[in-house]
Amino acid sequence: MTSATTSALEVEETAEALSGYRRKAFALAGAGVAALVLAFGAGELLGEPWASQAAALLSVIGILSLGAGTGSWVIARRMRRALGAGAWSVHPAVAIGDGRTATTVVLRSPDRSEAWPLTVIATRQRYELVRPGPDGVLWWCGDPRVGGVLAPPGGGELIWAKPVRGGHVRRRVVARAEAEGLMHRATPRQPGSRVPGPVPGPVPGPDQATDVDSVRGREGVQGPEGVQEPEGVQEPEGVQERAVQGPEGVQEPEAVQDAARPEPAGPTYAELFEHARRQAGPRGGRAPRPERDPREVPWWRVRSLRRVAGAHRVLIALGFCAAVGAVTLTGPPKEDALKLYAAGALVLGALVYSCHQLLTTGRPAVRALVRAVTGSVHVRRRYTLLYDPRGGAPVLVLFPMYGGWDARPEAVLRLIPPGPPKQPRRGLPAEPAGSVELHGWRDVTADERPIVVAWIDGRPHWPAGPYQEADGPEFAALLDRLAPPLEAQAS
Repeated sequence: MTSATTSALEVEETAEALSGYRRKAFALAGAGVAALVLAFGAGELLGEPWASQAAALLSVIGILSLGAGTGSWVIARRMRRALGAGAWSVHPAVAIGDGRTATTVVLRSPDRSEAWPLTVIATRQRYELVRPGPDGVLWWCGDPRVGGVLAPPGGGELIWAKPVRGGHVRRRVVARAEAEGLMHRATPRQPGSRVPGPVPGPVPGPDQATDVDSVRGREGVQGPEGVQEPEGVQEPEGVQERAVQGPEGVQEPEAVQDAARPEPAGPTYAELFEHARRQAGPRGGRAPRPERDPREVPWWRVRSLRRVAGAHRVLIALGFCAAVGAVTLTGPPKEDALKLYAAGALVLGALVYSCHQLLTTGRPAVRALVRAVTGSVHVRRRYTLLYDPRGGAPVLVLFPMYGGWDARPEAVLRLIPPGPPKQPRRGLPAEPAGSVELHGWRDVTADERPIVVAWIDGRPHWPAGPYQEADGPEFAALLDRLAPPLEAQAS
């Protein structure tokens, strides 16, 4: 959004999100009505005992779906009124509670005079879409005394929130937010008020390289190590206008060039380093178990690659099929035969689907990653490790290897969280910034984005998407979401 708006619905992402929310509400209500009709038909037209049981189950499903759809439709109407009557504003935010049960968000008012405790009205899955990060902000549209709409930066996901009731509860929630430093956070820039940063000059060459190991940022924070190229790692030779010619005819994309790289824009390395330092949190649990080197063994012998391919889903479906088959062989009672056959059909369908996904999506993706990590083309870059507030996925923001604290990002690489669902950060790099080797550049996606694998601290970190260069508004919006731009530091 490049200019101020008078209504939040003028933001394209917001209008699309509201339209999608309403469609889901109508679909859920329609499914509930259909389930109730089927339940009535099964109970009236069929006199079998199993028919009455099926009718009861369908009735419960129909009532729940109809109720959820009606409630979502009411919330959609409230959202439309709030979004049509006001514009988005950006606020520092704190989530209150642990990672599994938090349903309260506290926003700081624009003048820093008060905090607004809000109760989130959403399912657990949708709440994760707007959970603020360690230094996160949220967009708000509404009246904190009545209720309004929360959204992550960009306005693409909408959540209804209402004020926390009860004076004692409000004071306790606000006190917890203040203890986490909410009132002393920097003030975020409002939508449409961002002042573009200075256009940087050419990226320094090796003779102008700044050894960031000798540069210290604010509060005496030392820069990442390892900015000098070791003898065994060199940039590919043969610079061309659009590509670098690698071994065996491999075309390396424009992003790996230092001489012909376009001038990037966006926040500086120093700014993103501070964001990464604040966002760095405990990895949780013990270190992950060592696994086989994917450069030396087939991919199915590497635990993390089996997970990427989806082999674990096939094994789970096989286990359920075996369990249903074992029960079938024992000769279940006649009245339970229909339920058993239905369960068997479901798990068999799940097995077929998971096998299809493994063969058509998982295995080709893993093979591309193996080709990337075993290829001879690799370059070094600096990185800062940030986390997407939409789900908390890790993202590497990449910078030229030789440059100072004023260097601008040249690309981002989304990573697959290496840890288990309850501790997704376990196994990520220990430091919020450092140097990374990018292996690959052989395969590209349909939109010509290269597939690369990040190698940090002696182990690979598998990408969740292709290498995304610093081009277009999508890249700028992603950086704003990862590291919200600030106006001034609160005292």
